[in-house]
Amino acid sequence: MRRNLAARLGVWSAHHRRTAVLGWLALVVLATVLGGASGTVTATDDEMGVGDSGRAAGILKDAGIDEPAGELVMVTARTPDGWREVAADLSKALTATGDVTRLQEPLRSEDGKDALLRFEIKGPSDEAADRVEPVLDTVAEAKEAGAAHGIAIHQFGEASSEKHLSDLLADDLKRAEFTAVPLALGILLVAFGAVVAALLPVGLALTACVAAFGLLSLASHQLHLFETTYSVMFLMGLAVGVDYCLFYLRRERDERAAGHDADTALRIAAATSGRAVLVSGLTVMVAMAGMFLSGLLLFKGFAVATILVVCVAMLGSVTVLPALLAGLGDRIDAGRVPFLNRRAKRGGTRAGGGTASSGGAVASRLLRPVLARPKFFAVGATVLLLALAAPALGMKTEQLGLEKQFGSDAPLSIAYKKITEEFPGGPAPARVVVEADDIGAPKVRDALDTLTKQAGDGAELTVHKAADVAEIEVPLPGDGTGAEAKKALGELRDDTVPAAFEGVAATAYVGGDLASSEDFSDQLGRGIVPVFAFIAAVTFLLMLLSFRSVVIAVTSIALNLLSVGAAYGVMTAVFQHGWGAELIGSEQVGAIENWMPLFVLVVLFGLSMDYHVFVVSRISESRERGMDNRAAIREGVTRTAGAVTGAAVIMVAVFAVFGTLSMQDMQQMGVGLGVAVLLDATVVRMVLLPSVMALLGERNWRTPRWLSWLPRVSHEEAGPTAPLRTGRHNSPVASRR
Repeated sequence: MRRNLAARLGVWSAHHRRTAVLGWLALVVLATVLGGASGTVTATDDEMGVGDSGRAAGILKDAGIDEPAGELVMVTARTPDGWREVAADLSKALTATGDVTRLQEPLRSEDGKDALLRFEIKGPSDEAADRVEPVLDTVAEAKEAGAAHGIAIHQFGEASSEKHLSDLLADDLKRAEFTAVPLALGILLVAFGAVVAALLPVGLALTACVAAFGLLSLASHQLHLFETTYSVMFLMGLAVGVDYCLFYLRRERDERAAGHDADTALRIAAATSGRAVLVSGLTVMVAMAGMFLSGLLLFKGFAVATILVVCVAMLGSVTVLPALLAGLGDRIDAGRVPFLNRRAKRGGTRAGGGTASSGGAVASRLLRPVLARPKFFAVGATVLLLALAAPALGMKTEQLGLEKQFGSDAPLSIAYKKITEEFPGGPAPARVVVEADDIGAPKVRDALDTLTKQAGDGAELTVHKAADVAEIEVPLPGDGTGAEAKKALGELRDDTVPAAFEGVAATAYVGGDLASSEDFSDQLGRGIVPVFAFIAAVTFLLMLLSFRSVVIAVTSIALNLLSVGAAYGVMTAVFQHGWGAELIGSEQVGAIENWMPLFVLVVLFGLSMDYHVFVVSRISESRERGMDNRAAIREGVTRTAGAVTGAAVIMVAVFAVFGTLSMQDMQQMGVGLGVAVLLDATVVRMVLLPSVMALLGERNWRTPRWLSWLPRVSHEEAGPTAPLRTGRHNSPVASRR
């Protein structure tokens, strides 16, 4: 007989259980050890930059100019100049730490009640977050002492915010791990009613994440990573790893319950669900590769991370999982939970059908009216998804500032707000970087002086003569991030700088935090079209190759777009408009993180293929057995309902955990992905997909003549199978109840 690749892998693993299991463990251990030994390389600010701001950062890096991390401490008194004694004592204490340099005299506010201490952290800027702890402790002591005398102290700066961000990410990832894993395990216990069956998918998903973490650390030496990349990898790895194992394990159990012996059940599961896992995993990985076309290092890191973890999870599901199932046999049901183990008796359903689970029973009842009136339900489901997507028409994107990112009540956000209110433009000025063959040439010096004067009060010129580079710090109005600051930045870039350097032998670029944010958003806008075109084309081709149907391929893309649109709409409603934000512990921030739409698009296009391939593959199986279109739809959706429901609940639970984390972008990602998966597994797969396929009828399965050359990728031809070398717990005799 002829077996597909998944079936061959499953049979090989069952025949060579020890090799498969030990090989998997060796991969995990080796990847972990090598990754830990090599360490992780994170991307620097200049590497993350694009556009003119990226070029400005590149000039400074090439010239060996490393601006020390600046810090600001504001001392506030109830009366004018009431801060002087506290500020003087704090200045002495900061100097005594040995980690502070270029401490300037206090800058007095207009009303005299506030003073701003400005200084820098010694050492390279990329090490400042590791050196700022003594400074933070000193300021905290002064804050506590000053509170008794009505003195308020607030600190904000590059090093303190970087440390806060790193600590917050570490705490959030730990919190996500300790919450998401027990949640997934609990859901699987309910789904399978047995401890061993529940532990198996979670264990494989976690080991896949561990191995991928090590591999990503190795990859980071070639492609430097952003801090949130590991959080994204864990999110994807746990969700996809559990899903793949769940699909495979559920099918094997269903076939056992249908009356097949252990050997046959495992072979069928490998040939069907295993094949679906391979197709889905390949689709997800290729879709993620589309992020390389964004032109942004952030997305390239996300692409590498997700491709690695999906690849490892997919390989584990089609190799070590069959080996474990063959070795465990009936012991897969060990540790049964009372009242939860509802596994059907052997022979209780049609061969090849699966169990009459509660999920399948509910799906069967739902499908009756859907298949009876497909046009009504297709239109209704589409209208519902479009209504949910409607708020996305007014979506605004921006690189969220600290106040929005950490929440308005966070100490760092409060400090940032108060400092920028009293000393506008202080924390985040624009930085004009000028490079010339001779920075001291008269025309160049005249242009620098002219630009410094035009920039207004607070502008500061620094010339690095040895490197022929100059910098001009230009304070921006307001908090340095709002509409007024953006307007000033635009005038600086489009008018002031070009006019000052017209006819001068020098190049000038405008950088800084706001400029970086604007350039990043512009690049995202340019990158989303090629990324989407790539993903749509890849999805179409893979579906076409898998099912030899143009209709199914086009339908896949259309359904995915509806899910993505609904996710966009919900994210916009919750986070931009604040509808129900308090219910999840968040708040209205007026915009969506600028990288979120592209990320959600790519991830959802990949993840939704899990369900789509799994369901449509089962429908295709029924068609190959001779059923008509509607009977095949009913059979396929009903038999996959339990697995899809369980997988969706786990994914939604994992994403929901991220929706409760501290950072706004993690909340947006969790809510957007969670809502999309929930809608995809319910409205799309249970209502829209069957109703649309019922309306299309036999056109679903027609292969145009011009595509008749496509290979037929069937599940597995019928025929005798080679016996698997399984233990006594797997034998038909031992399995009889």
